[in-house]
Amino acid sequence: MADEADPLSQFDISKEETDKLVSEVIRFILFKSHQNSGCPIKREDLTQIVTKNYRQRNLATCVINEAKSKLLNVFGYDLKELQRVRGSSTNVHTRLPQSQSSVDSKSYVLVSQLPIEVFRKYIVDETTSPMTGFTFAVLAIVQLAGGKIPQDTLWHHLRRMGLHESDEHNPVFGNNKQVLETLVQQRFLQKEKVTGPEGNTLFYDLAERALDQQVSEKIKDYISQILKNDVAVVDLD
Repeated sequence: MADEADPLSQFDISKEETDKLVSEVIRFILFKSHQNSGCPIKREDLTQIVTKNYRQRNLATCVINEAKSKLLNVFGYDLKELQRVRGSSTNVHTRLPQSQSSVDSKSYVLVSQLPIEVFRKYIVDETTSPMTGFTFAVLAIVQLAGGKIPQDTLWHHLRRMGLHESDEHNPVFGNNKQVLETLVQQRFLQKEKVTGPEGNTLFYDLAERALDQQVSEKIKDYISQILKNDVAVVDLD
């Protein structure tokens, strides 16, 4: 009789084998998340780790769930599922595919659940700080625009920060256009082409990771802090 407390015990494979599968999934998630700068990990890639050698129905789901539990309890990471909100297709609004498979299939990102002090002390890599600052600056601009902004307007604001779309050799980011595209790949932003009287206009919308409550609150705090600093400068003047 299968142990109800251990869903993996229902399958006709040894505990050593299931433990190995769970470990392989965890290693893949941690490696891919680091290698791809936090870009989403496709569920089908995790499933293939299991199904390449095993054919038991629902085994992959149970292995992924066990990996998710261990990532949280051992590493302090929540394996959060992303599901893009897809509007109805019309001739006026067209979602541009970030990668068709990543849009249509389930995917995951790692979200730290560690206390912020612990995360900053032991996890944060100082070399990623500029990218974090860029991310929050861009998301704040889009948030203040109502969650959606024309591409030209976004670059207008970024140029005021010294970031030009034509710069392919930024000393910090390298290719400025590519670093903005990274936010699309990471699912903080999504692109939408809108057809109007003056032709096609490309918009950037807040995507699901930016709309997550935890991230959304941080963006609002970031905006609030900037506004307080601006007021303080005006008062000093």
